[in-house]
Amino acid sequence: MLKQQFNLKLSQKLSPQQIQLMKLIQLSTQAFEQKLKQEIDENPALESGKEVKENEDNFSNEDNFEQENQEKDLNIDEYINDDDSIPAYQLQANNYSADDEEKTIPFAGGQSFHQFLKSQLNTFRLNEKEKKIAEFLVGSIDESGYIRREIEDIVDDLAFNENVMTDEEEVKKILKIVQKLEPAGVGARSLKECLLIQLKQKEENEARSLAIKILEEAFELFAKKHYKKILQKFNITEEQLKDAIAEISKLNPKPGGAIVGNNKIVEQIVPDFTINIVDDQLELTLNSRNAPQLHVSREYNDLLKGYSESKNKTKSQKDAVFFVKQKLDAAKWFIDAVKQRQQTLLKTMNAIMEHQKEYFLTGDETKLKPMILKDIADKIGMDVSTVSRVANSKYVETPYGTKLIKFFFSESMKNDQGDDISTKEIKKILQDVIANEDKKKPLTDEKLAKILKEKGYLIARRTVAKYREQLNIPVARLRKKI
Repeated sequence: MLKQQFNLKLSQKLSPQQIQLMKLIQLSTQAFEQKLKQEIDENPALESGKEVKENEDNFSNEDNFEQENQEKDLNIDEYINDDDSIPAYQLQANNYSADDEEKTIPFAGGQSFHQFLKSQLNTFRLNEKEKKIAEFLVGSIDESGYIRREIEDIVDDLAFNENVMTDEEEVKKILKIVQKLEPAGVGARSLKECLLIQLKQKEENEARSLAIKILEEAFELFAKKHYKKILQKFNITEEQLKDAIAEISKLNPKPGGAIVGNNKIVEQIVPDFTINIVDDQLELTLNSRNAPQLHVSREYNDLLKGYSESKNKTKSQKDAVFFVKQKLDAAKWFIDAVKQRQQTLLKTMNAIMEHQKEYFLTGDETKLKPMILKDIADKIGMDVSTVSRVANSKYVETPYGTKLIKFFFSESMKNDQGDDISTKEIKKILQDVIANEDKKKPLTDEKLAKILKEKGYLIARRTVAKYREQLNIPVARLRKKI
């Protein structure tokens, strides 16, 4: 038997405008500028810059009265109203003028990494076949400067892709040439080979010779810092070992990183906010690039009025009215969305600044308070997802450096007095303890947990290990120095 059943269900759906607003909030400053340019290019009703107003004083009250009545009769007030014609919106944001120097974090540019390497091949006498092999090998070098592929696979690819018939012996011979390119160490197939290539290009001395010997004959012992075994194996003094290690420590384990601007375009970081301390008070400003001057085109407003005054409209005129209204509506919405974006950014960052006031005044990371997304969302009356979009994509310039806003968020835990403390505080203390340890006898995770307990932080050894790994600090054995 068929039964009809009704179920009531509440669900929240975002409108297309809300979805677009969320996307705008998430954009970085550079991406927002690109979006702004795209909107202006695609919508002739949207204009940037300060609006030049006509002399409104020339109109009499009678004219204004007639105009208002006319607009009501035409029912176009939602398309052309005072908000449309005067919204040259701008925040007091950083108070930059167009001529001011933009505050950005410098980034490196230059010649492509692979182009740089290929240009050096011209210094070697290579026939056409050898040059093709060399160029193929250069193309196989990754960003770190290594060739991660097997020689056998490279031989096959040369045959199938480049129609170059060769063998492993010839490829290895050309590889030796590639490994002579600058920066030293490129073209290596392992860390061991990378370090050896660099050492062998250095001026000969006792420390260099011993360093080469250690890497060639005891690389595993060296990597695991089993220094006592190395001393016994080579029958050398601690001083000799120190000198050899000093030679190795000068080498670059990722030679590809020595050439900036390889195949990636490194995006410059433009701070979205700036926090300054003025008379012991925090001052927050929004980057002016996030606060453009926008207004609806007066020409399009006038165009709509002109079309609307025609009583007997042709089909083409009706289409034109629809098009103009659509563009005016889109321009008005975009201006409102930009306003909302600016207000949301400032509201969110201001709440974060107030919550972490002690940190922003001192720069002391141990002053960071526990803070999760919900804390800020509740303070400003917005959704957690909105705060998340701001935290994960925006940067703030502070007196202590430029930080991703996400940096200021952390979970909490209790200390021995029952007070909530930030995990950031514990990590900072852990980092300081390790930085000041005896490098000949580095502290194990168990000993670190004991020290933290003595300082009032009750955390388990496994938690210490987790925090240490998050700080990219190796285990005690690998921190040991002779």
